[in-house]
Amino acid sequence: MSKYPHFNRELSWLSFNYRVLQEVKDPNVPLHEKIKFMAIFSSNMDEFFRVRVASLRYLLELKRKTQSKLDVHPAKLLNKIQTMVDEQQQELGKIFRKKILPGLAENNIELVDGKSLNNNQTAFVKDFFKYEIQPLLRPSILIRNKMTIFLQNRVIYLTIRLVSKNNNKKTGKKTERSTYAILEIPTMFLPRFIEIPDNSNQQNHTIMFLDDIIRMFLPSIFHGYRIKEVYSVKLTRDAQMYIDDEFSGNLLEKIKEGITRRKTGVPSRFLYDGNMSPPFLQFLRDAFLLRKEDLIPGGRYHNFNDFISFPRLGPASLQDNRWIPLPLKILENSDNILSIIQKKDLLLFYPYHTYDYVIRFLKEAADDSHTIAVQITLYRSAPDSEVIHQLIQAAQSGKKVTVFIEVKARFDEESNLVWAQKLEKSGIDVLYSFPGLKVHSKICLITRRENKRLVRYAYLSTGNFNEKTAKVYSDFGLFTADHKITQEIKHVFDSLNNQERNRQFRHLLVAPRNMRRKFNDLIEKETENARNQKEARIDIKLNSLEDKKIIEKLYQASEAGVKIRIIVRGICCLVPGIKDISENIEVISIIDKFLEHARIYIFHNGGSEKYYLASADWMQRNLSRRIEVGFPIYDQRIKEQIKKIFEIQWQDNVKARLIDRSQMNRYVDVGSKTKIRSQMAIYQYLKNEM
Repeated sequence: MSKYPHFNRELSWLSFNYRVLQEVKDPNVPLHEKIKFMAIFSSNMDEFFRVRVASLRYLLELKRKTQSKLDVHPAKLLNKIQTMVDEQQQELGKIFRKKILPGLAENNIELVDGKSLNNNQTAFVKDFFKYEIQPLLRPSILIRNKMTIFLQNRVIYLTIRLVSKNNNKKTGKKTERSTYAILEIPTMFLPRFIEIPDNSNQQNHTIMFLDDIIRMFLPSIFHGYRIKEVYSVKLTRDAQMYIDDEFSGNLLEKIKEGITRRKTGVPSRFLYDGNMSPPFLQFLRDAFLLRKEDLIPGGRYHNFNDFISFPRLGPASLQDNRWIPLPLKILENSDNILSIIQKKDLLLFYPYHTYDYVIRFLKEAADDSHTIAVQITLYRSAPDSEVIHQLIQAAQSGKKVTVFIEVKARFDEESNLVWAQKLEKSGIDVLYSFPGLKVHSKICLITRRENKRLVRYAYLSTGNFNEKTAKVYSDFGLFTADHKITQEIKHVFDSLNNQERNRQFRHLLVAPRNMRRKFNDLIEKETENARNQKEARIDIKLNSLEDKKIIEKLYQASEAGVKIRIIVRGICCLVPGIKDISENIEVISIIDKFLEHARIYIFHNGGSEKYYLASADWMQRNLSRRIEVGFPIYDQRIKEQIKKIFEIQWQDNVKARLIDRSQMNRYVDVGSKTKIRSQMAIYQYLKNEM
């Protein structure tokens, strides 16, 4: 048993999601931004139950002897999770009722349930139901202890108790008989929020949940019955196909053995209206064969992630200021990106910089007669991907295009397979996943024939080749023609193509080949310097810090006197500020308009600082079970830029929270200091650098 403390991963994740909820609570966040964060909070929670909670449920199926070897008892952990989730859901419901709805009403935006509609609006809703909604409804009768309908994952349903009058043959009196029914809210085909026009008042905006329109007209669906009770429910099913991402080794094999004996997609959360009567809830438990631990009370409405598409009505003050992506002057003044990259490395930081240069990079390769090959890894692509369009153009213009597409990308498997088929039909060589490994690196290599020799140009990134998410995810992208890097990227692609297995990497950090070892060496170097009374520092920024071996290395570095600063967005299993263990480690987390997704690793290295950017977090899966690429920064100008960006974020006292032993997510104390909101400050810094 290690002497070093660790935060539990699941509880740390819930602490992170509470930081998202804090954005909904923040009085300084514009109303529509609050609504956006409300949707993100809900979406995050869905994925948490689909993957993490479902995975823990599998641990309950293990033998007690196996469970006793785990770091935490799964049943106790699930109880803690249940308590935290209940508290967060109740707080969200309270904010929604007391802040969001009144805030909308103050701006003449009313979210109504149908009772306050005028005659014209009622007529509109009646027609909308008759012609748009009713043809999509398929009500079903429920039977106790017999599953008559398979509840789809994350779909909202209305459950209804219907009452009919029956004649009692013995007494001659009429008695009530209950029948239970269910129908799906057709959000796959219709918007969740319907704006109801009001000709009498053009200033007001009236919006109804699709659910509530259906509730209004239930009597027209169930003729001959009285509607006695109506409640909304939602089932979240496990995502068992992702357990490879969560477990490894003998434990993974034991879990897989258990999965083969169970039905696909077992429930991990049955969310129901907390006002539901106990007999109604018991009937649903029996009808859907649910366990007590599956049940989670909620409000009248579920799937708050649908609020991401809530109509953005009202004055401009309800929204955050729009930021226009910045150009890079050196590229704006040239019609040939490759010629610029040949002379110097270029760093882009999205979404502050425009993503258009990546598309231009690929387009130039497609149109260039000297280009002979394009190689790229794709993990998540935009729905209408311009990146993929340019790859197809390159293939059609005679270039050899090779795409490694990760078909195990969580929740993007189907779309990635569709893209893969389209690429193959266009004559592109498509390579697929390796068993037991995900290819998570984000790299592209263009090979040109110049003066009878091959010259390579590379693009390496901390984020996906996805022009849509590049507008909201903060990520670095590096263009380089440095032979030291481009040659090793070629080796990565050769390895993906099964042509090279034992290639050594001197510059790139490639997981699972050498990344962990290199990071260990870099941390140990700082530790050694500190023990020798030399200045020693580590600055890192990442999404998640979970790998226990790396965390112990950081603890040992702190014990030796290394000053460590960490900016982490999500999970942080390291416990900072413990005397004689982690008192030299400080951790903050920033949640703001853009999703912090970039990974930065800076090591003081005796005054000759080493800088790395990477696709990988410090999680066991990234370092041991994924193919990741970390890349060094050699250009001094770019090093200074990265350092400046890190320092701006470290000084954030508006959106930064302290990660400490209490996990209370306290905001960094402003005191008498000037307020610094790092995302705005970075935008201004990069704008001044143009």
